[in-house]
Amino acid sequence: MSEDQPPSRHSPQKSWLEKISQLLTGEPQDIDDLKEILHEAQENHLLETDALAMIEGVLQVSQMRVRDIMIPRVQMVVVPQEAELESILPLVVEFGHSRYPVIEDDRSQVVGVLLAKDLLARVLQNKSLTVHEMMRPACVVPESKRLNVLLKELRTKGNHMAIVVDEYGQTAGLVTIEDILEQIVGDIEDEHDEHEDENYIFKRSETEFIIKALTPIEEFDAYFSTHLTTDEYDTIGGFIVSQLEHMPNKGERLIVDNLRFEVLKADNRRIHLIKLKLTK
Repeated sequence: MSEDQPPSRHSPQKSWLEKISQLLTGEPQDIDDLKEILHEAQENHLLETDALAMIEGVLQVSQMRVRDIMIPRVQMVVVPQEAELESILPLVVEFGHSRYPVIEDDRSQVVGVLLAKDLLARVLQNKSLTVHEMMRPACVVPESKRLNVLLKELRTKGNHMAIVVDEYGQTAGLVTIEDILEQIVGDIEDEHDEHEDENYIFKRSETEFIIKALTPIEEFDAYFSTHLTTDEYDTIGGFIVSQLEHMPNKGERLIVDNLRFEVLKADNRRIHLIKLKLTK
């Protein structure tokens, strides 16, 4: 062997350039190898941090299924099919969603989707109609469907929401195209999201509250007369993560004394919104 031959050719550890070359030549690679190449590209300033995060989000979406991110049925904001349009206006105004699953009277099955823009047009025309007469067909998908496949289907068909069913055909939850995209780019705020410069705690009843995860722990303690403050975390979201010892998914619950927490909105980076129920 020639002494002037580059030692990297026979090194057990491939150089970053060799890994890129191997990737481009189409040789088989697993996800871990690909991620290692991407991280080295970022370290060599060929990829920005935000770009790397999005690429990793795309890889993650390809491995996730609908059940991993869906809004569970118990958290869905729904409207009954026999309700008159004017009767559901307060609910539509309160939640500000653009689409609402339509259910049968027994709440067991989703039979369609009501678009807020359709509702507005009919109400302005002073037409007395029921939700059933205005609803559109629902896009139904199994909870085992991969997210990347669903994203392509939603884009192709022009749907923004899909109703998720379990193996028995019963409604398990719903998922929106925004939910999938947030796995790639992070949280997407719109005009209906609560902003950080507004109130942190929203009272729904004497025992139920909606709380932003960024609520300072001292403010939480002052509001609810609790004693959760320590030096380990600054926010109520940090408290929940500390107690669970992992980044929770949407729907996970935590009980501390008379406080029943439920994560309403979260991604793979942080918690965003929490429901709190006080018990006796």
